[in-house]
Amino acid sequence: MSQTVLVVEDDQKIVNLLRLYLTKEGFAVASAADGREALDAAVRVHPSLIILDLMLPHVDGVEVCRRLRATSDVPILMLTARVDELDKLLGLSLGADDYVTKPFSPREVVARVKTILRRTARERPSRVLQRGPLEMDLDRYRVTVDDAEVHLTPVEFRLLQALLESPERAFTRDQLLNHIYARHEAVSIDRAIDVHVGKVRQKLGDDPDHPRFIATVRGVGYKLL
Repeated sequence: MSQTVLVVEDDQKIVNLLRLYLTKEGFAVASAADGREALDAAVRVHPSLIILDLMLPHVDGVEVCRRLRATSDVPILMLTARVDELDKLLGLSLGADDYVTKPFSPREVVARVKTILRRTARERPSRVLQRGPLEMDLDRYRVTVDDAEVHLTPVEFRLLQALLESPERAFTRDQLLNHIYARHEAVSIDRAIDVHVGKVRQKLGDDPDHPRFIATVRGVGYKLL
């Protein structure tokens, strides 16, 4: 399964150059042209690593790094045209794993990407949640039931993750909504969570009348069986 690198850079020539070299090495590549788009893509794409330019429209790279580190430990390689050592130290202090100064060699960037991914793979234990035939690999963003892969949207993935992380807990609908929309706009549609649960049940092969995985708790919400 290919690892995905998210390239956050407003210079399309640089994006195309990095895409060329990264895809040659077997990586899937996604891109974002500004800070706002980057924050959305980080949730939507769930990349293995982010190459992040410091100078971005709307939300700069420093702020993007700060916001990402509030919710994620995804590896970050910063690109900077600044030569001031304080700027580099700032990025590293905010949680960036490494930095490259422009102009750069694309081969060097690819080498650093590989080095960071190897190091973080050694440092980070495998994060797999399991309940009977249901298995969720948080690092690979993969869900299987009886070894068959189940494709979930980011919202559905976070919903199932909440239930798997606390299998004995009965969640109210509001608690689940707050969890799955923590990085998005607030949602106030009554019983919106029921729609998401219904879709997850369908994809897991669950029967609402005789569920294997997700049970309705009368008057409360949902829990994992």
